[in-house]
Amino acid sequence: MKLILAVVQNKDSARLSQALLEGNYRVTKLASTGGFLRKGNTTFLIGTDDDKVQDVLDTIKTHCKARQQLVTPVSLMGSGVDAYTYPIEVEVGGATVFVMPVESFHHF
Repeated sequence: MKLILAVVQNKDSARLSQALLEGNYRVTKLASTGGFLRKGNTTFLIGTDDDKVQDVLDTIKTHCKARQQLVTPVSLMGSGVDAYTYPIEVEVGGATVFVMPVESFHHF
């Protein structure tokens, strides 16, 4: 058995959640924050048999796409650097996925 921990952008969360439920996977969703932009994410905890891991990974890959987004960097006030900042384009979205072995699983 494996535990798949997937951190996805909130924009992809509903689509992924629906696809995993349609695939009959048990999913726990946690609200999380982090990353470069300090934006909201959703962390999925998915327990599955070893032979289903690739199917879950394919589902995540299908429903969590990277995209380009314009952001304005925070200026460093009082640093002597020009206070005007210009938007830059960064890649956001996609998924960060960890697959871990599970020694035992209990459902009460």
